Amino acid sequence: MGVFPKANDRCWCGSGKKFKRCHKAATSPVQPGRISRLRPVPDSIVKPTWADGGHADRWDEPRVKSPEIIERMRRTGRDAADLLAYLGTLCQPGVTTEEIDAACHDRAIELNAYPSPLEYPGPVIAFPKSVCSSVNEVICHGIPDDRPLRDGDIVNLDVTLFREGVHGDTNATFFVGEVDELSKRLVRVTRESLEKGIEAAKPGRPVNEIGRAIQTHAEAQGFGVVRDFVGHGIGEQFHTDLQICHYYHPRLTDIMEPGMTFTIEPMITAGSWKVRLWDDGWTAVTADGSRTAQFEHTILMTDDGAEILTTPADTSTHPYWDTEPLSTSGVA
Repeated sequence: MGVFPKANDRCWCGSGKKFKRCHKAATSPVQPGRISRLRPVPDSIVKPTWADGGHADRWDEPRVKSPEIIERMRRTGRDAADLLAYLGTLCQPGVTTEEIDAACHDRAIELNAYPSPLEYPGPVIAFPKSVCSSVNEVICHGIPDDRPLRDGDIVNLDVTLFREGVHGDTNATFFVGEVDELSKRLVRVTRESLEKGIEAAKPGRPVNEIGRAIQTHAEAQGFGVVRDFVGHGIGEQFHTDLQICHYYHPRLTDIMEPGMTFTIEPMITAGSWKVRLWDDGWTAVTADGSRTAQFEHTILMTDDGAEILTTPADTSTHPYWDTEPLSTSGVA
């Protein structure tokens, strides 16, 4: 588990005050809860190779996709985005992440899709749920359990669907009830950081320009950028060899080409960007207990720039497309 700040440590929010005199009263570390049994997926659903106790096959998938694969990715990505927006409406005080996972699983089956995280192989256990739910200081890969969401939480939901032989991957951070001002600003800057990364994605440029744009914006606002997890190539495989760092990495000089598909998914922190892992091998938390947010899109590189493949059918229901000032409840 991560190490939460001690009472006399400086608070992660940057106020300069001791933690006990700043955010301690409003913050307690997320603790693992009880995890329910694996939910079945009907045999009628086409499954990836890791389903039912299998393993994740790897092959040399072309980075530049065919028009036919791109169309399949558009359809799958749009439904993943619609599902994410629906799950965001469930992020209310008293609702458990287990209940959100059940809703994700059931809706995926209704869409004739497999929830890609389910049974994905990990270093300790296969991921046992259909959505990743990461609350407060959990950076990513949080496992849904029976912990109720609390007023003031922020929660990142990461949805990926596998259908028609391709994956669509997207996530967003949602508010739960009344959220403090620092968390609102963190979420806003994280969303802006994704936008900056997408704007930097241009054919002929190296992929590290994406990370440069994200890091420049986030750090200028006083926030940290997680280094341990990256965006990735995606298509017929959940993860391909293309890496998209969210900070500037001088050696990542792969050139973006029309037809490439990959994710951009910055994880931004209110304090340290360093990571600790829980014993489950999945749940990653900030080393200092500071809050963290994330937004993600699957994108297609075109001749003119990035096309977002995880655009929902109704953009008014999706937090990424919310152009109004951040509210204190509902979506971020």
